Amino acid sequence: MYERLENCPSCQHPQFDNYLICEDHTVSHESFALVKCTKCELVFTNPRPRADELNKYYQSDAYISHTDRANSILNTIYKLVRTYTLAQKRSLVNSFKANGTILDYGCGTGDFLRSMQKNSWTTFGVEPNDYAREIAKKKNKGLIASNISEFSPDVSFDVVTAWHVLEHVADLRETLKLIRKRIVKDGYLILAVPNLKSYDATTYMEKWAAYDVPRHLYHFSQTSLQNLAEKTKFKLVATLPMKFDSYYVSMLSEKYRSGKSKLTKGLLTGLRSNINASKTGEYSSLIYVLKK
Repeated sequence: MYERLENCPSCQHPQFDNYLICEDHTVSHESFALVKCTKCELVFTNPRPRADELNKYYQSDAYISHTDRANSILNTIYKLVRTYTLAQKRSLVNSFKANGTILDYGCGTGDFLRSMQKNSWTTFGVEPNDYAREIAKKKNKGLIASNISEFSPDVSFDVVTAWHVLEHVADLRETLKLIRKRIVKDGYLILAVPNLKSYDATTYMEKWAAYDVPRHLYHFSQTSLQNLAEKTKFKLVATLPMKFDSYYVSMLSEKYRSGKSKLTKGLLTGLRSNINASKTGEYSSLIYVLKK
């Protein structure tokens, strides 16, 4: 079953334009329409599967964030790079807060939380996928819940992270409001999302792997993300690049476009994307640091 949104999930504006038609290359091979809000520029999947139907679109061994198996060349590359990017994420968090209590919202199999535990942080995780959550529990001492409401009302966080998670949540504004209530005064929310204005996005268009319909419900630009932050009473304090994402996304996009794993061509497009972004700031994925 599908639901059609009558208002923008971010600003509630009732008017939007057709944007793209994209295929689900991972599970269903269904096609989904993307529309763009004429006010805040948020692009979103519409119509989309109902919230209680979304889980079936994650049922694939190819969905790397829910499994520890490296069952393809691209997933093997992803896991090798992840060790380095975990250190980068840890360093980023520590540059804003030296230690404290952290929640990783959408923690997957728990590798980031384990990294933070080793560096004296008190950790919590939220992961709705049952299989991934069980893996995360085995790796971590802190509580891993399926929903933020499972935590005691007196639990609050110095930092909340959501690495490539915001684009998945069914109720966009309400989720951010719930998270904000749990963040201490002057605490931080650190988000990472794909950037639809990047060079690789405009190169691959409907074949751009980061659209990942229908699992990705929202598709952000810097303008639409900042607007959402303001609507949910966060202050944007920094925007930072995720440079490795362009390579992985471009290699996967090449496979979607040609049906073959053209790794070299994908790597070259990823490199061009980063070179272009060094001038424009439009990297394939961006990290937004928001302050309460």
